[in-house]
Amino acid sequence: MRVVLDTNIVLDAFVFDDPASRPLKSALAAQQLEWIATKAMRDELARVLCYPKIVPRMAYYQVTSSHVLAQFDGQATLVDTAPKAGVTCRDPDDQMFIDLAVSHQALLLSKDQAVLCMHKRLLALDVRARAALA
Repeated sequence: MRVVLDTNIVLDAFVFDDPASRPLKSALAAQQLEWIATKAMRDELARVLCYPKIVPRMAYYQVTSSHVLAQFDGQATLVDTAPKAGVTCRDPDDQMFIDLAVSHQALLLSKDQAVLCMHKRLLALDVRARAALA
C-alpha cells in the first residue's frame, strides 16, 4: 500500500518518536507500506527542520536534521510532482500532499485539520486521510 506522509507526521515519527507513529515506523521498516514523496516534500522537511521551534526539540531528542533527512532518503520513494487534484485544500501548503495522494490513490497521513476535514471529499477519490496508521 502506498502512503503519503505530511511533514508533521514525519516529524512525529523521526524527531519526536511519538508513540502514535510507532506502527507507521514498523510498517515502513517491514516494507508493508511504500512511502511516496516528491522533492518539494523533502525540501519542505529540510526547511522545517531549521525552524527556531524545532531545533531545540531536535536537540532534546538527540536527533539531527541529517539523521531525519537520511530517514526520508532511505525510506521514501521520490516520484514526480502530481498534477493538481480535483479537490482544493484551504491551506495551500498542504495541497502537494493531497495532489500526490489523489494521483497515486495512496493513504494520506496528516495531523492538519485543513486536510482531515476533507476526508469525505478524498474518500470519493479513493483516498483515505487519517491522523495515524490504524
